[in-house]
Amino acid sequence: MSYTIKVNGQSHAVDVTGDTPLLWVLRDVIGMTGTKFGCGIAQCGACTVHVDGMPVRSCVLPVSAVGERQVTTIEAIGETGTGKRVQAAWLAVDVVQCGYCQSGQIMAATALLNHNPAPTDADIDAAMSGNLCRCATYVRIRAAIKQAASGRVEVAQAIPAAAPGVRP
Repeated sequence: MSYTIKVNGQSHAVDVTGDTPLLWVLRDVIGMTGTKFGCGIAQCGACTVHVDGMPVRSCVLPVSAVGERQVTTIEAIGETGTGKRVQAAWLAVDVVQCGYCQSGQIMAATALLNHNPAPTDADIDAAMSGNLCRCATYVRIRAAIKQAASGRVEVAQAIPAAAPGVRP
């Protein structure tokens, strides 16, 4: 069956069965690989995307349930003010270790700040509790969310320049 879904402001016609998880439509059909597969049972948060601004686990959301709602992925979250602040704070605090869970973490953090611009530690813990990080960067994740919430995010140099002769 054919479905038309709106992803990051663009319509995509996809020919899949209605029970195909949104994650696989994004990755395998549309080619947007920023959203990661983690557990497949909505427990780890690596596949978190926004549907009409709400964080959802795309690994268990059938494409037929998306309908006319707007899907936002990690590829476009930096185009929003909150998403840009969260991404900058992630770099400033040096959150990332292996990085696998980070797209889901950033999506969850952005949704939190969109709905609660001044979260307490308890608010952050509750909103982020479903996003697992094998590297255990939870303290840095909380610090980055607080920094993004403060609006005072400074990243001197987001990506260090490569040494001469070294390819980035």
